[in-house]
Amino acid sequence: MSKLRLTLAAISLALAVTPAAAADKLSLNAISAYLNGLKSVKGSFTQINSDGTISTGTIYIRRPGRVRFEYNPPEEALVMAGGGQVAIFDAKSNQPPEQYPLKRTPLSIILQKNVDLARANMVVGYEFDGTATSVVAQDPKHPEQGNIRLVFSGPPVELRQWVITGSDGSETTVILGDMDKSARLASILFSIPVEMAKRNP
Repeated sequence: MSKLRLTLAAISLALAVTPAAAADKLSLNAISAYLNGLKSVKGSFTQINSDGTISTGTIYIRRPGRVRFEYNPPEEALVMAGGGQVAIFDAKSNQPPEQYPLKRTPLSIILQKNVDLARANMVVGYEFDGTATSVVAQDPKHPEQGNIRLVFSGPPVELRQWVITGSDGSETTVILGDMDKSARLASILFSIPVEMAKRNP
């Protein structure tokens, strides 16, 4: 069995054996409240890329507006959001990072200061499969920028994974491992200028 299939099988098993397996569909208000309660989080993640390759690493979230993905070797890439921008650093290149506004990515939906999934036209998919509740959300003003599918177990509500569908139709899945919600994360972790200075002293 391939590494990809083994990973997907493990994820499916983990979701199936959660204590919330017999729970009801989570309300959008409960999910919004949970996301708004996530202030400072650190944990592991597994990423399944659109080409089927798999990456792992550590994620840091400091809401609102900040996230950092540190990828494990051999990839060693870094993706971070801060100051309203997203930056993609390539460890193998001396070039400045690729940057674009955070508001252009569906991830901004869960990083905004006040998440309200009940907002008109934001949620375009809302399902419960008997184990997990999934919500597909998009920016109602810019649906062409793609969407994010969030998967939750609960109650108690817990974010398990998300799938970002880009404007070109490509999909990137991020599965979250154990999350430390009491982590104290310094602002410098999310500073794109500081990271650029470190790489080009």
